[in-house]
Amino acid sequence: MSKEEENIKSLNFLEQIIEEDIKTGKHGGKVQMRFPPEPNGYLHIGHAKSIYVNFGLAAKYKGKCNLRFDDTNPEKESQEFVDAIKKDVEWLGYKWDKECYASDYFDTLYEYAIKLIKAGKAYVDEQSQEEMSMQRGTPTRSGTASPFRNRPIEENLDLLEKMKKGEFEEGTKILRAKIDMASPNMQLRDPAMYRIRKAKHHRTGEKWKIYPMYDWAHGQSDSIENVTHSFCTLEFENHRPLYNWFIENLEIFPSVQNEFARLNINYTVMSKRKLQQLVQEGYVTGWDDPRMPTISGLRRRGYTPESIINFVERVGVAKRENVIDVSLLEFSIREDLNIKAPRRMGVLRPLKVVITNYPADKTEMLSIENNPEDPNAGTREVPFGKEVWIEQSDFMEDPPKKFFRLGPNREVRLKGAYIVKCESFVKDEKTGEILELHCTYDPDTKSGQDTTGKKVKGTLSWVPVKEGLDAEVRLYDRLFMDEAPDSDKEKDFKEFLNPDSLEVVKDAKIEPALKEFKPGEYIQFLRQGYFCLDPDSTENNPVFNRTVTLRDGWAKAQKQK
Repeated sequence: MSKEEENIKSLNFLEQIIEEDIKTGKHGGKVQMRFPPEPNGYLHIGHAKSIYVNFGLAAKYKGKCNLRFDDTNPEKESQEFVDAIKKDVEWLGYKWDKECYASDYFDTLYEYAIKLIKAGKAYVDEQSQEEMSMQRGTPTRSGTASPFRNRPIEENLDLLEKMKKGEFEEGTKILRAKIDMASPNMQLRDPAMYRIRKAKHHRTGEKWKIYPMYDWAHGQSDSIENVTHSFCTLEFENHRPLYNWFIENLEIFPSVQNEFARLNINYTVMSKRKLQQLVQEGYVTGWDDPRMPTISGLRRRGYTPESIINFVERVGVAKRENVIDVSLLEFSIREDLNIKAPRRMGVLRPLKVVITNYPADKTEMLSIENNPEDPNAGTREVPFGKEVWIEQSDFMEDPPKKFFRLGPNREVRLKGAYIVKCESFVKDEKTGEILELHCTYDPDTKSGQDTTGKKVKGTLSWVPVKEGLDAEVRLYDRLFMDEAPDSDKEKDFKEFLNPDSLEVVKDAKIEPALKEFKPGEYIQFLRQGYFCLDPDSTENNPVFNRTVTLRDGWAKAQKQK
């Protein structure tokens, strides 16, 4: 196999299309792309793949990529969604060449519609929606022509002008392309181009009383922008012949559409409509709830742009749909944060340890490394004194053989500090709850200066009682219990919501160095997982979101339930 053949084989099929077009001089060898979201909600992880494909390929081939908002549905769109989309694209690390809107082209699209009417290729229909649906036929049965299909051209032009002026009620008139009611492709059976909508648009206000359908606006917007490679997901594959028909019959710039498999992940839903339901019905706190698969939700949870892009790269670009396990996304953030995240100590369910032989009036500063995976991360000073907090789960009154943490007469090392031995404990006789441990320490076992040669199998994280800070910790888990919550058409997808997707810990303890952290910054709580500081935080009440646990324990946890 030649080097050229090896190179072609290593490229995904979209890259092969672009390289062939450049090689043959198609479109003058230029690459112009676009990412065209509808501003009717926040972007989700599936959109991250489209962003990566369009912006990423434009950059790779030294082309340009526009950010174009498909704002043709005024009732569902808003400036809030426009701003959120722009923020997400920028956060992922991409810059657009031009910021465009389908509404920028409303006048041009109207002129195009007149052109098709004059060519006898579009007409105004005034049947009801039900009548048109029945006449459309089925994939195995041809449709039947509308009684208005051969309406005179001048009459069509007059009716369209009156539709534009708002002289008719919604649902009474519609402009349709005249193509082929017998086509095996249902998209070509006289599709709608304009419908009457007397709604205020977030950019054009009340100027328009008619709005273009997606298929009428999309391809023509591509052409107006001289888009050479219009890449979209597979659900639009059947729309491609209509995309081509409009461009060919209007004799405008020949943009070309190709489709790739969208990104599907288990244990979530990707429908904007369903995500909006979760927001509006209060199942989550908003579009940026850290349990949501939205980019803003992932950002708030502590995901990094690099982890999302690396995940999308691992998934790859294919022609066939498949479902990706969410554990691959979780692996990507663990891999990224393992290198980037500074280490700190946090105790979620505190248990007090009193070191009985440590001087009550003494506090010493211990130097503890910030990140063992990053040699340049340095160290920090952590105060150590007579009383410290440890995790309740790090002590057992009657520990099994392979429990290497604290128990009666057992020894462990406190991270960066000393070896301590549990001598006794205080217990609530009514509830059986362990209230306090009494331990002794060996002053010759200080980390980095140990002269005793003692070996212990357990090392515990801790927080000083005197200098430690109070914090709220939000432990997030998967939003749904089922791998495919919206696959059962007989059930409401919300029936599969995970009741344990959020646990709020109000009385966690954290080391004082965390006081300097700002919202959005990420850390690893030793032995706990990766976390980030939430925007809800205040000076006296820091709030940490768990991004992901240190290891994937989902399957094991489900078996134990």
